[in-house]
Amino acid sequence: MQLGEAFHFSVQALRSNPVRSLLTGLGMVIGTASVILVVTISLTSQEYILEQIEGVGSNMVFAQYEIGSQQTNALVDADFIKMGDVEAVREQLADRIKAAAPIMTNFDRMVIQGKEQDVLIAGSDQYYLPVRNLVVPAGRFLDGSDVALREKVALLTDKLAIRLYGGQQQAVGRIIKIHGLQFTVIGTFKERVSSFGQSELNDETILIPITVQKYFARVERIDPLYVQARTPEDVQPVTEAVTKVLESRHRAGANYKVENLSAILSAAKSISLVMSLVLLLVSAIALVISGIGIMNIMLVTVTERTREIGLRMAVGASRKEIQLQFLTEAIMLSVGGGALGIMAGTALPLSVQYFVEGIRIPISFSSIMIAFSVSCGVGLIFGMLPANRASKLNPTEALRYE
Repeated sequence: MQLGEAFHFSVQALRSNPVRSLLTGLGMVIGTASVILVVTISLTSQEYILEQIEGVGSNMVFAQYEIGSQQTNALVDADFIKMGDVEAVREQLADRIKAAAPIMTNFDRMVIQGKEQDVLIAGSDQYYLPVRNLVVPAGRFLDGSDVALREKVALLTDKLAIRLYGGQQQAVGRIIKIHGLQFTVIGTFKERVSSFGQSELNDETILIPITVQKYFARVERIDPLYVQARTPEDVQPVTEAVTKVLESRHRAGANYKVENLSAILSAAKSISLVMSLVLLLVSAIALVISGIGIMNIMLVTVTERTREIGLRMAVGASRKEIQLQFLTEAIMLSVGGGALGIMAGTALPLSVQYFVEGIRIPISFSSIMIAFSVSCGVGLIFGMLPANRASKLNPTEALRYE
């Protein structure tokens, strides 16, 4: 029996029981599709996490002073990060950083929609925009002259602008009173990726030049100091360098927390990897179950076709040819189900990209190859037992079988 004949007989056998063949291959469809979807979800989640972290600030290092329990107010005030520290970081690390942005914050009471409430006032400079990867939907951001000349200009968060003036464009050019002084609104801003109140900004924040903000503060305190490294490889060296600069400019024993987003990214990737492994395990179980289903159906088929097997052997079919025929049937079930599973596993991500604008879902070609190889392997492994059983039947007893 040639391979083509085995394939022809297998097609006839599967077509004689189409419903059973379809249900048997369904498990392989689900298992194969789940493998592709799991890998796709893993790749998409990792890209999403990376985009979110980069949205907060690319290659960013942030530093702040940590207050100890045994320190007096005088020591604490002296240990705070100052503007002099910011300039020192800029000068000493000029070849390894793109920018350094200081932040000073306090609160002021304002009337918003008839209710008095505290509003966060943040002071920074023109470097805050690129370091924190902010978006300016209306107007403009702070520039060097605003900071150097201590201009009374302000930017509102997009949500605060809507609450105060009904829109972002409507807010530009309006006069707002902060700490008793009149400031001109020159624009609105927002975080590119929401930090959900975990950063120095919230939904209702006013940004003014830090050279003006420091006059409203009792003590000069930069909290935090943001530094943007030039490349991802520079992030860790810059983190260590910023720590050394701050410690060298303050008394021994002052503690500074200097961190970057690498640890957060590593933790997120680890969580994503664990979830992917768990989902892959579930997919593997589905493939094994589908393989067992194929083996079970093929064993039933061997029993049902005992007389046919005996007849084939009686007219000259060898045991290897009988084995090849039933092994071909099992592989066709698994490969057919695997092919349909691949189609389903790739169609779903592609359809999401087609209907939802701006979403890119990567489909791993290696996952498709692995899924297809596994489906072939499942058919081969789980089809071996029924094929061997069929080939070992006694022709005389098989012909007597009712």
